[in-house]
Amino acid sequence: MSSTVELDLGPLHDYFEFEHADEDFRAAVVAGLSQPQKRLSSKYFYDERGSKLFDQITELPEYYPTRTETALLRAHAAEFAELIGPHASLVEFGSGSSTKVRILLDALDAPSAYVPIDISREHLIESAKGLADAYPDLMVVPVAADYTQPLELPDIPNEVVRIGFFPGSTIGNFTYSEAVDFLRTAATELGADNGLLIGVDLKKDTDILRAAYNDAAGVTAAFNLNILRHINRELGADFDLDGFTHDARWQDDKGRIEMHLVSEGKQTVTIDGQAFEFADGESIHTEDSHKYTVEGFHALAAEAGWRAFRHWTDPDELFSIHYLRVA
Repeated sequence: MSSTVELDLGPLHDYFEFEHADEDFRAAVVAGLSQPQKRLSSKYFYDERGSKLFDQITELPEYYPTRTETALLRAHAAEFAELIGPHASLVEFGSGSSTKVRILLDALDAPSAYVPIDISREHLIESAKGLADAYPDLMVVPVAADYTQPLELPDIPNEVVRIGFFPGSTIGNFTYSEAVDFLRTAATELGADNGLLIGVDLKKDTDILRAAYNDAAGVTAAFNLNILRHINRELGADFDLDGFTHDARWQDDKGRIEMHLVSEGKQTVTIDGQAFEFADGESIHTEDSHKYTVEGFHALAAEAGWRAFRHWTDPDELFSIHYLRVA
């Protein structure tokens, strides 16, 4: 981890970046497209454009998770603050626009710092500067990194407690084993006796789920297709964005929404001189969004070394927030 001093930090206290080589991106894309069921990791949605498209998704009428979770955060902010205590550092995994964390910061007693972690460097810095301007007495230390990989968190002076914040049910994008691995890694990074406030989407009527990932305005489709635009720009690939369509499918036996990009006809795509053949109707699996029961998520968390301390749900039981402590 290195402090990148050549940046104009403006109101930021400091900035850290973990280097991720282009060949890692290239290798992951090539490996994913070489599988019988072609795959791309959902973390590659989040270049600057992808991050802004996701912000638009959160405001769509069909997309219930953001407004439901936000309402829960507002309704129970005082309880969260009491559980967390004074002089806490908040570490947000996959911080995006750092919008929801403001509800916590407004409620907390003299928070020590905010450490947003995000893979999209430009969007991270822009969001962190905006938050630092809004909270001039708060130490804001952005970390540009893939938060799913182990990393060293910055030292925060006068820190009494370190709390992770992982909203949006992003945990649902992981397979079960990936979710356990992430939560176990987060427990190590946050440290003994510290906590994690995490949003988890719940199982519900499938019509609500399908609509949330197939919005009428087509923003989710643009977000899904943006992963191909990202690969074209960064890896010199030649995906025809008009040659693929968005498809979101509910898989009842797996308890998840799957997002796919479906090839409209037979075509060949080249990446760094390597050709990939697509049959008509063949898909690239780009994202999973697992839905949990409260009991099922608590079992997962326990396997990763966390103790479920308290949880909250909305009246319609669409969404849940959990406060976990390192066991």
